[in-house]
This record gives sequence, C-alpha cells and structure tokens, in this order.
Amino acid sequence: MSRAKNDVLCVAVDTGGTFTDCVWVENGQLRMLKVFSTPHDPSEAIANAVARINHPGAVLLLHGTTVGTNALLERKGARVAFVTTAGFEDTIEIGRQNRPRLYDLAVERVAPLVPSDLRFGVPERVSPDGAVLREPHADELNRLREQVSSAHPEAIALSLLFSFANPAHEEKVASKLAVLKIPISVSHQVLPEFREYERASTVVVNAYLQPLMSRYLEALRARICGTQSSSRIFVMQSSGGIAALEVASREPVRTVLSGPAGGVVGCSAMARQSGFERVIGFDMGGTSTDVCLVDREIRTSTEAEVAGFPVRVPMLDIHTVGAGGGSIARFDSAGALRVGPESAGAAPGPICYGKGTEPTVTDANLLLGRLRPDRFLGGELTLDLDRTRKMVGEWLKRKRSSLSIEGFAEGVIRVVNANMERALRVVSIERGYDPRDFALVAFGGAGALHACELAESLSIATVIVPALPGALSALGILVSDVVKDFSRTVVWNVSQQLPKSRLDAEFRALEDRARKEVAAEKWEGKLQLHRRLDVRYQGQGFELNLPYSVGLINEFHNEHKRRYGYSHPDRDIEIVTLRLRATIPAPKIQLRVARDNARVTPSKEKVVFGGKSVVATILDRDSISTAFRGPAIVTEYSATTVVPPRWSGAKDRAGNLVLRHKK
Repeated sequence: MSRAKNDVLCVAVDTGGTFTDCVWVENGQLRMLKVFSTPHDPSEAIANAVARINHPGAVLLLHGTTVGTNALLERKGARVAFVTTAGFEDTIEIGRQNRPRLYDLAVERVAPLVPSDLRFGVPERVSPDGAVLREPHADELNRLREQVSSAHPEAIALSLLFSFANPAHEEKVASKLAVLKIPISVSHQVLPEFREYERASTVVVNAYLQPLMSRYLEALRARICGTQSSSRIFVMQSSGGIAALEVASREPVRTVLSGPAGGVVGCSAMARQSGFERVIGFDMGGTSTDVCLVDREIRTSTEAEVAGFPVRVPMLDIHTVGAGGGSIARFDSAGALRVGPESAGAAPGPICYGKGTEPTVTDANLLLGRLRPDRFLGGELTLDLDRTRKMVGEWLKRKRSSLSIEGFAEGVIRVVNANMERALRVVSIERGYDPRDFALVAFGGAGALHACELAESLSIATVIVPALPGALSALGILVSDVVKDFSRTVVWNVSQQLPKSRLDAEFRALEDRARKEVAAEKWEGKLQLHRRLDVRYQGQGFELNLPYSVGLINEFHNEHKRRYGYSHPDRDIEIVTLRLRATIPAPKIQLRVARDNARVTPSKEKVVFGGKSVVATILDRDSISTAFRGPAIVTEYSATTVVPPRWSGAKDRAGNLVLRHKK
C-alpha cells in the first residue's frame, strides 16, 4: 500500500468535538478545510468534507478518530465477557491500591467495564517462567463455552495469568470460544506483557470498543470508498503512527488518543522547520486541551489511563484537561467561577455561534475583542457579538453577579488559563524539565488565543504559532509514518553486563514477526526497526524506557538521576520488557501552505488586556511581511492569535509565526 501515487488524493482528517479538520496537498501546496462535526455520526462530516474537496479520482483517507475515546468516556461500548484464570475473575475490579486523592475517604472507584456476572474463570495455571502447572480439561472448556454463550456478550476479552510467558492455554481457550462467532481479544496478541491487572484492563478496553469501532470504520469505508475500489482508509494510532483499517478494527485500543497523537507529530514537524527541537505542544480545541513535551524526539509511554482505565499499549505522552473554546462557565455553590469540563460542543455551541445559551471561553474572547466577529473561519461564520453581550448580561443578572460583562469575561480567561497552566506543568516541571528551556507551540482552533499569557506565566520566552494552527493535528496525521509496535516481557537481572546474545535472539524473533505482518498488509517503503528496553532497579515497581545500546546500564543510571534526582550505581538492574517499533517513513512532502490572494488592510480595534482597554493592531496573517509588536490580533482561516503588550512577532521562512516576550 502506498500513499504517493499521482492519481490518488491523500486527505488527512481529524475529527474534533466542534470541527472536523481536513488537510491535503494540491498542486504542491497544503490546503485545509474545516466543517462542523456531526457527533451523532462522525463519518457524515468526513463524507461532507471529502465531497467539498471534490477530487474526481480515488481518495486515500488518513483518519484521526475520537470514536473510541468517546465510547469509553460515555461508557457506550459493547457488552463484554471477561475470561481469565480461575480465582482472578475480579482482578479488573480490585485493581491497584493507588488512590487518586490519598486523604479523601469518599473516593468512588471507576466501575469496571465488565460486571461480575460476565466474568468467567478457566481452571488452568502457568508459572511466571512459562511452565505448565495445570492444563484445562476438554469438558471444562466446553462448560466455559456454554456459560459464555448463555450470557450473550457482544465481545470477549481473554487474559490468562502469565500467558505472556506461555500462550498455549490462551490459544486453546480462544480456539474453543471461536465457534461462538463473537469478536475475541486475546491478551498475548494485544499485550504480551506482565502485570495482570493492566494487561486485563487493556484487553477489556479493546474488546469493549471492537464492535463499535468495526461498525464505524466499515460505515466510513462505505461512505468514502463506495464503488471506487482504489480508495483506502488508514487510521492514526495513539502511538503516533498510521495503521491499516483492518488493524484498527481488530485492535481499537491502539486508537484511543488518535487525534491528539496527530497534533504531537504535526507540532514537532512544524517546529523543526523553524529550528526548534525542544518544544511543549499546546493544543486547545473546542472541548479539551492536549499538552505534550518533545525533547528532540517524540517519545511514547505505556503508563496511560483513559477514562480511569489503565491502557498499556504504546501512546504518545499526552496530558488532557477539559478546557476548550466551548468550555462552559458557571458559578459553583460557593459563588466561585468555574470553567469546564462541560462543553457546548458543536451543538448548540457557544452563544456567539447563534444557538448556544450558556457562556463559554469563546464568548469571553469575543467580548474582550480578542476574536473578530467578521474574520472567524475566513468570514464563513460571523460571530454574533450583540447576541453574546445581551445573553451574557442577562445570565449574570440571573446569577445575581456584580461583575461587569468584561470583568466576567476576563475572569473566564484567567480561570481557564489556570487550568491549562497546571496541565503544562504536569508534562514539564513534574517530569523533571524546566519549561524555560522550551518553546511553546500553540495550535488547535483556540490555542493561539491563550498561548502568550500561558507562556508568560511559565517564563517561556518563545511561542510558535505554526502554519495551519487550527488543523495541525490533521497535518500531523498527513506526515505520520506507518508504525507497528511489538513487545515481550522477560524480567532479566543484568547486574553489570548486558546479555547481548539473548537480547539479540529475542529481538530477532520480534523483527521476524514485524516483517511478516508488514508483508501481509502489503505496505510499500523501507522498513526501519527500532529496539528499546524497559529497565528498572531490582525491586522497583516502574520502569524507564531506553534505546537498546551497549551503554544501556550507564544511560539508565543517568536517566534515573535526571528524572528522579538520584541513582544507585551499585544496585542490581533488571531488563523487564523488550519493545520493537517497526516504521515505514511517510513520503516527504513540502510543508508549503497555500496562501489566500486576498489581502486585508491592517486596522485598529480596542482589545481588553489586564482590565484595560487598549488599541491593538488587527493583522491578516497572510499579509504579514515584517516584524510587528503587540498588542495585536492576527487573524487567519483556522485560528486567531492574540499578541499581548510586551510581545513581538514575525513570520519566518517556514511560514510559522514566531512570537517573543520582552522582559
């Protein structure tokens, strides 16, 4: 499979809570389209966008989807039967002893996705080193099949104890249950790693999403491909790489952070065009804000939680908070102003869109003059300032608030900024990084509205607003590599010397599997294989992930000290899990953005900063040719950039807007 054929249009699509963004290359230039999302059926908005692009030939669609994420958050997945080793049926409910709030005695745990009456035990046992201790009998497996069948599940999650060391029993059970013709997720295929709770949770999430995702992707295929047999669909994974539609249908757990992953890839790619390799990505959309840190390379994590459930497949290290342009403002019972996580979404949307009735962050920016009513989405949507001012004023009277409309709007901005600042601290300061050493890359439809104020609060001197900021996640999907991840838990004590021959043998086995799967999926391009290891001090409960090299032991000590502030050079070290990433690089494209030939003359308007109304220059991004100083508002099709006083900006050769703070 290739995405470089001349007669095929490659379109990247990111489905967001408010807008669905499309990016494609036409006549050597990047083009972009934003349409309103259709939450009842996301494929409808995608089909509408592809129809508006109006390409006469085949389409190759690269899709970042929120279907899996939303199903988990809203608990609208499949009815799942959980099958595990007898005696461990309640593992997914017991979980770990970790508590989100240590001193809160009223903490309620997230209810498991599988109720107790749908959990089934298999009388079997394998030792941690893979030795068979108790084999399941044929009559026991027949009884299990009957029990599962009578429960009428829509999907099955199978996770036996220590199946990563010896999958023979899982294969036997899976074969017996296969006759039920129900989708089944098997742990040694999805996640052949230790920690029975996390592995079981990951497999349950996969099974929970599988029927829904399969139906959605098949419906999308029918809408997009139709009778055009050469059209294809590929899906963005949470790990930052593209996968075949069939893989996403079979293992949807790998797509739960699909859209945000595209943002990380796009953020890194565009920042590198401007010479920045150490960046903090800040993606503020309509519903949520996603933040990430890239220190010269994009890194993945296997310690993520989604909707309260551990998901241990590789994911880009992204932290999400419920703060977006559509986040709803309210007063709590004590009279304090709160913003989010509830969102007005695409329907009804903010008040200024014409249908909403509750004040949002977007409405606050409009009331402060930071959004221009006639320049939103290139003039396709005119924001209703009069309606917003009237309805917010009436809302404040109903709440018996003494705040002025502008004072309330500034309060909304300060509160939402505080929420997002905490998120930025999580991926930087709490991980041992000094944010002052990084540039802040602002994207998403609302990111550039808030970026400079956030950067100032963290003493970050440089903000980059990349080309196509409102569709950067889609751009990242467009330039993403094909990625396949493989892993295997081993738990070896390596002391002072690496067992190189054993490691090479295990990695070769993973590489053989990677080559077979890539060949079966008929990918075209040069396959690249990257070896990494999860390493820890003996007795620790968590690991650090490092590239495989002869200097691994010293590198582990150094990384442990950087991350945690100390190291133990005399302590025994364990290699826990081997990880292989197989990639096929995406075709190189020129990141040249199509320019709007219409030039907009700069104007002057009043904008509120720090409680004061100041005169700001209103600039059209395509018209910027020289450096400028704040206060300024830079408008473009997909976003608006707010440049406060004491900031200056210029557009560089890559087309990125680089803003700098003057102390």
